[in-house]
Amino acid sequence: MADQYAHSGDDKRPTEIPAIRWEEPPEGPVLVLLDQTRLPAEEVELVCTDASALVEAIRSLAVRGAPLLGIAGAYGVALAAVRGFDVDEAAASLAGARPTAVNLAVGVRRAHSGYEAALAKGGDVRQAAAAALAAARQLHREDAEASGRMAEHGVALLDELLPGGGHRILTHCNTGSLVSGGEGTAFAVALAAHRAGRLRRLWVDETRPLLQGARLTAYEAARSGMAYTLLTDNAAGSLFAAGEVDAVLIGADRITADGSVANKIGSYPLAVLARYHHVPFIVVAPVTTVDLDTADGAAIEVEQRPGHEVTEVTAPQVPVVGGEAGGGIPVAPLGTQAYNPAFDVTPAELVTAIVTEEGAVSPVTAEALAEVCARSRR
Repeated sequence: MADQYAHSGDDKRPTEIPAIRWEEPPEGPVLVLLDQTRLPAEEVELVCTDASALVEAIRSLAVRGAPLLGIAGAYGVALAAVRGFDVDEAAASLAGARPTAVNLAVGVRRAHSGYEAALAKGGDVRQAAAAALAAARQLHREDAEASGRMAEHGVALLDELLPGGGHRILTHCNTGSLVSGGEGTAFAVALAAHRAGRLRRLWVDETRPLLQGARLTAYEAARSGMAYTLLTDNAAGSLFAAGEVDAVLIGADRITADGSVANKIGSYPLAVLARYHHVPFIVVAPVTTVDLDTADGAAIEVEQRPGHEVTEVTAPQVPVVGGEAGGGIPVAPLGTQAYNPAFDVTPAELVTAIVTEEGAVSPVTAEALAEVCARSRR
């Protein structure tokens, strides 16, 4: 079905511009971000000179995706330290910028701990700032390495569950190099399958209301030469009913101790559809996304986004202005209230497997997740 809609292109990195990088121009260190709100219309970079600018970039989704938020948070602490701002204040504001994504707080904590440890050993603020930056760079390297290992484990799992290749994979939101120090999480698995000649079709949910699938995943798939087709979120059920989905692959913003998974709104309905149609539902995320301190899905704080993201449509190339007013084209009557949670939670019993850099967890149990986390620390 729909194979005639295959898109092709050069098999290369989705964008030549990295999603995040640290630079040290003569006027002082900066953190440079690829502004994801402007994709795919144009590739524009944002330059952050302090933590407050980075907090705004995080809240506006100019930088997004759980692993990349962790990296950004760590670099944000380092930026405050190197430039002589209040590091504790910067760490607190960064960690609270988006409450659901646990990686953000993990990254902030890594760099902040490095900073404080250096001071505790008798170092001066300059040495402490260097320690924070070293911690951020180390986290960046670790995430890139984790991405490659997740891809290997994910393809091995697909081949085990779906022998013979020709995988037709449905994905939701965006999980490629735009959210990672490497090639991503769930998208990295699909990309590895594509390179091995075992991906027949990548079904891309548009992912309402901000269209991360249509704007970002399709952008990455096209530039990677993958056969892909875009669909509206509410068309997924018809694909399952037609027998056109072999597996669902998604990322995660937080995985609780019992294996519940918080991911972009719309993920939970896919899990229900997958269970009904006997299709594997696979979550791909680094160990840093597993939050053993949060017992279950009910304990996750789900971020509520502004209503204008639902009541208006904003073209990527049009800058967003104002607070509650999005500056877009209204698609609902003036004054309409909108329910706009950023995430939903999928219970562990609907998850076939969780793939991490330490391997796949299946069945998903609290004991198995705790062992993966312990193995990672060793």
